Amino acid sequence: MPQGLFRYIWRVSARDQILLSLLAVMVFLLDLAPLELQRRIVNGALQKHALEQLIQLSLLYVGVVLAQGGLKLFLNVYRGSVTEAANRRLRLQLSPSGRDGEPDARKEGIDISIIVSEVEAVGGFIGASVSEAVLNGGLLIAVFGYMVVLQPWMAAVAAVLFLPQFLFIPFLQRAINQRAEQRIQVLRGLSIEIVDEAAERRGPRETGRYWRQVGDIYRLNMQIYRRKFGMNFLMNLLHQLGVVGILFVGGWFVVRGQTEVGTVVAFISGLNRINDPWGDLVNYFRDMTNARVKYRLIAAALGDRAVDATA
Repeated sequence: MPQGLFRYIWRVSARDQILLSLLAVMVFLLDLAPLELQRRIVNGALQKHALEQLIQLSLLYVGVVLAQGGLKLFLNVYRGSVTEAANRRLRLQLSPSGRDGEPDARKEGIDISIIVSEVEAVGGFIGASVSEAVLNGGLLIAVFGYMVVLQPWMAAVAAVLFLPQFLFIPFLQRAINQRAEQRIQVLRGLSIEIVDEAAERRGPRETGRYWRQVGDIYRLNMQIYRRKFGMNFLMNLLHQLGVVGILFVGGWFVVRGQTEVGTVVAFISGLNRINDPWGDLVNYFRDMTNARVKYRLIAAALGDRAVDATA
């Protein structure tokens, strides 16, 4: 297996990644249309009491939503197929039928841990590795650019409230990854002991050691939860502060006659549309770092197997 995760992804699914990326571009371009349609409905059709225009814009809005939703459905199903193909490929590489020589509890235990739990994280990331970044990154840039063109000062308020996240997200994610790697090592050790005991290669497991391993897994999981949900709390807090900031600045401009109510509505909608892809990008970063840790451990296990086979 290649040393880098993305090298492996490109080797096994290059064509799929290109097609998924093209679909992602189409999805995020369609996702921009409702912002402008909302603004036109509020500022144009409603304020001017133009019923015919209201009907046309509403029907167009429904059409855009259906097209975007259908395309996204196809994108997600396609991603799922790429994910499952990657999972199958990795599991087959660890097939017990291809193992020669005497049974080895350590290798069997590691194989069980990889096949049952570790493969899913790597395969799941492969399905979304490029298209997720294209979709949410493109949507984030496009929506923010639209907000800058519409009202630069309100866009600046939104940007300032996003900046602190660039500081605490990498710090917390690094701490999560360290504990995730430790958890994998403990789970592998536990799998090795279970295989050894089941094959009657040794006596019953030592109760104290088993309890310590289960306790270590519990402790590491709780540490991960505290950091993961703490990160989500801070992100949600900053998002709500952004909504308040835009309402205050937008309301100030409306009172002074420097902008329209529809523009403020579009900004609130735009901030929500920024928050969703931003949260998805944070999850993407989390999944990527987690998949890198697990891929490195899987590649090391398969590399050791290849060394043993040539020895």
